[in-house]
Amino acid sequence: MAAPSASARPVLRLLALHGYRQNERSFREKTGALRKILKGRAEIVHITAPLIIPEPGGDVIKDGNSDSSEEEPRGWWFSNPEDNSFNAMDNTEGCSGLDDSFQTVAKAFTELGPFNGILGFSQGAALVAMLCSLMQRGDVRFKFDFAVLVAGFKSRASEHEEYYQQPITVPSLHVYGETDRVIPDHMSQELVLHFEKPVTLTHAGGHFVPASAQQKKC
Repeated sequence: MAAPSASARPVLRLLALHGYRQNERSFREKTGALRKILKGRAEIVHITAPLIIPEPGGDVIKDGNSDSSEEEPRGWWFSNPEDNSFNAMDNTEGCSGLDDSFQTVAKAFTELGPFNGILGFSQGAALVAMLCSLMQRGDVRFKFDFAVLVAGFKSRASEHEEYYQQPITVPSLHVYGETDRVIPDHMSQELVLHFEKPVTLTHAGGHFVPASAQQKKC
């Protein structure tokens, strides 16, 4: 029997979670090369995080158009609730906004799903790891078959430790750059250790979603 043609194969659907200070529009632009590679094989659906990142003075950052939120930088949680800021290096007791982000992702599953997999970048990848843990623990809001975590890291907030207590069995691909200065590779490697049978893909670059010929072969 002949193998099915590429057009006959089912198209995978991935929910994409952007990084800190990004949003749906900016991450869609940054994954343009990846979407081109996956055309006909996978559809990537982007959503925007619920938390608007304020300027240092406390004002919400705008793009100059008060009628549009497309350019507002967003985040999935703040490691410093006092000034609504985030640093992946922070060892903190508490944080804020994570429950709002869980609700946003759950709404996406309900209204835009179903999804075969979930793709996260940087803070979005850290959130994906938590979603894997929640799904594994029986949270029916989230249902997917695999996870792709690009430049991911383990949250250092003590209240997030619950998400790393048990090995995560969700099939996972972890991608990170050897010269990433935003999320150093050792932080991504630390997260990998919490997954069972993870697949890893490294590249020589920095903090971005790779889509070169070398990664395409993988």
